[in-house]
Amino acid sequence: HVVLRQLAPGGEDFPEFGDGHEQRLKTLKKLVVQARRYGIGIYLYMNEPRAMPLAFFKDRPEMAGVKEGDFQTMCTSDPRVRKWLGDSLAHVFGEVPDLGGVFTITASENLTSCASHARHQQCPRCKQRTDAEIIAEVNATIEEGVHRGSPQARVIAWDWGWKGHGDAPDIVSLLPENIAVMSVSEWSLPIERGGVKSKIGEYSISAVGPGPRATKHWQYAKQRGLKAVAKVAFNNTWELSAVPYLPVMDLIAEHSENLQGAGVDGMMLSWTLGGYPSPNLLVSHKFSNQPQATKEVVLQEIAEERYGTKAAPHMRQAWSKFSEAFRQFPYSGAAMYLAPQQQGPANLLFVKPTGYAATMVGYPYDDLARWRAPYPDAVFAEQFEKIASGWNVGLTDLEKAVAVASGEERTRAESDLSVARAAVL
Repeated sequence: HVVLRQLAPGGEDFPEFGDGHEQRLKTLKKLVVQARRYGIGIYLYMNEPRAMPLAFFKDRPEMAGVKEGDFQTMCTSDPRVRKWLGDSLAHVFGEVPDLGGVFTITASENLTSCASHARHQQCPRCKQRTDAEIIAEVNATIEEGVHRGSPQARVIAWDWGWKGHGDAPDIVSLLPENIAVMSVSEWSLPIERGGVKSKIGEYSISAVGPGPRATKHWQYAKQRGLKAVAKVAFNNTWELSAVPYLPVMDLIAEHSENLQGAGVDGMMLSWTLGGYPSPNLLVSHKFSNQPQATKEVVLQEIAEERYGTKAAPHMRQAWSKFSEAFRQFPYSGAAMYLAPQQQGPANLLFVKPTGYAATMVGYPYDDLARWRAPYPDAVFAEQFEKIASGWNVGLTDLEKAVAVASGEERTRAESDLSVARAAVL
């Protein structure tokens, strides 16, 4: 995650940009060299151009776009802003040509272009344009700058935040040819948990994608001749982030197999959490190297390779039971961010109602009314009970695997057992 004005000089139009950029690029080069030793490419997350304080526009009133609070957009309908954006990226990738590439988010929580929060009608320049034109133009400007500096680098446009723009065929249709479209695989997937119907937003392992939104965006990309990328979560999510990975291998393998059929060209395996080198990632690795692989074959191979032939059947049983239990997760944005599962037994009990409000992935307190939305109290509790009881059955199988394994295989099984026990708590 970088802020572009800290990585490159601002040129004549923005002389205040770039303070300390030489040292930052030097550090970035070291990181790239270190990663390349292990076959790893470093990608920059581009969420640009970042909004600036109001004082920034005192001598640039014609460049000011949409205002939110004490910040205002650097309007990308002004060619000077686009020139800076392209030139800065060309500079970064020219100085560090071995960077793997960038991925963009162009409609996020951060205010960037005038269309980033669907308020471009408030800008005197952008109101004459469509939001699709503006968002596509930002991506195109980034792509041009990156490839001017390093033609082999990859540019991936993540559609996160495009949900306010419908199914976004208009955005995809305007993207340049040398760009890939990335979509959250499980987004918009319809689910029913405890009789409550809803749709998945993101950050879900319990619901197996791809969903209709990603499928449509990949189809639009393919029709244009663009590559399609799936953003998935294969280690953990905000459903339960406090363990390095969730041993729900059947769910991961099912998702991987579905993506093989969807014809995607790549995957992003995590986002702000979930980078642990777990057995879950072996599933994705197997499918990547065996295009015709099936769920059962992959899981059996991993079980035997990691734990030996005696323990493998017990591990397969454990994974399947964990996976079936986790399908009961009472998914919602409120549950993921506010409910107590991230803290588990560490969340304090209170004799009397506190009146405290749960904080995002922080302290849940006793704020049940906000934890449970949209589930009734009893249903919310019952769904977690279903997960816990089903998971405990799987623990018995995992313990059997530990008992019959030996040497390094037993060590791996014991490590997995500690993670699984933490998850059920």
